[in-house]
Amino acid sequence: MASRLLHRLRHALTGDGPGEAAAGPEAEQFPESSELEDDDAEGLSSRLSGTLSFTSAEDDEDQDDEDDEEADPDPLPDGDREAGEDAGPSCAHAERSPAPDGQRGSQLLTRQLQDFWKKSRNTLVPQRLLFEVTSANVVKDPPSKYVLYTLAVMGPGPPGRQPAQISRRYSDFERLHRNLQRQFRGPMAAISFPRKRLRRNFTAETIARRSRAFEQFLGHLQAVPELRQAPDLQDFFVLPELRRAQSLTCTGLYREALALWANAWQLQAQLGVPLGPDRPLLTLAGLAVCHQELEDPGEARACCEKALQLLGDKSPHPFLAPFLEAHVRLSWHLGLDKHQSEARLQALQEAGLTPTPPPSLKELLIKEVLD
Repeated sequence: MASRLLHRLRHALTGDGPGEAAAGPEAEQFPESSELEDDDAEGLSSRLSGTLSFTSAEDDEDQDDEDDEEADPDPLPDGDREAGEDAGPSCAHAERSPAPDGQRGSQLLTRQLQDFWKKSRNTLVPQRLLFEVTSANVVKDPPSKYVLYTLAVMGPGPPGRQPAQISRRYSDFERLHRNLQRQFRGPMAAISFPRKRLRRNFTAETIARRSRAFEQFLGHLQAVPELRQAPDLQDFFVLPELRRAQSLTCTGLYREALALWANAWQLQAQLGVPLGPDRPLLTLAGLAVCHQELEDPGEARACCEKALQLLGDKSPHPFLAPFLEAHVRLSWHLGLDKHQSEARLQALQEAGLTPTPPPSLKELLIKEVLD
């Protein structure tokens, strides 16, 4: 499995090799054929014993027609599902099997990919994100039953950076495909998507082929600039994590929320397609609040400084005064200079642009509506 991914990475970095096709004059070359390929029997065996670990349900064939995700794509409202399922522990029951060999293989693959990114920094070929399904778990959450795919998202960055991760189910991928088809009929015509099945949705072969197909699907979307910048694609990667992190922060589960905020920040950095400052600012607010609540004022202050750099000298943003207030308070606590932030906050208050005292970051975080 690692050799296959490294072979794909070489093609993505050098642009050579067979099987590349153009999606149009404004599109970059696809890393592979635009058709989603099925693995042969030998490939499937190698994949299931390598970095992809997955669990299958008992009596697969007898239960395929009952409560699977294709027969019931959206058993929960969008908000509830996106806020809870992707985090894993909120599922009622997930069947998992230990796969130490697969985990070691995944760690080795990550190091190899990082070495390739480091060696390719001076290349003129655009560097793309790589997507790797690292696990696929059959989840029973009565009355629903579905497969939860966990993907590692690897992009260029400093050595030692671990890949970001997302967990999505078939219906999430299908919704993304449907939304992009409506908005980008031309570019999407060249991109295939794994079809629904009436039976055998939870077998090893189906899960492995879909894992491979989802990797190719996301890789193809990233290869087309018009699709790469689509808000729906950005939402697919980041929005569920932000919603879950916001919910955990509001309920006081700061350590769990911190991991999700950090993962969301890494995802946004790797995607590299800013859609305005609001989501990065919200993410930094979540990081600052969690670090502060976990008694790490230095990291909280660093998050405030990043946010103030993003805001710059632009017209007052709802988050500007709260970040300034937090920065002043944390600087005072750490014995660091606070005069510049203090002066900016005072100017905003004198101009009537923010109340005295301004709302806290945590208050804004609770009130923020994520659409």
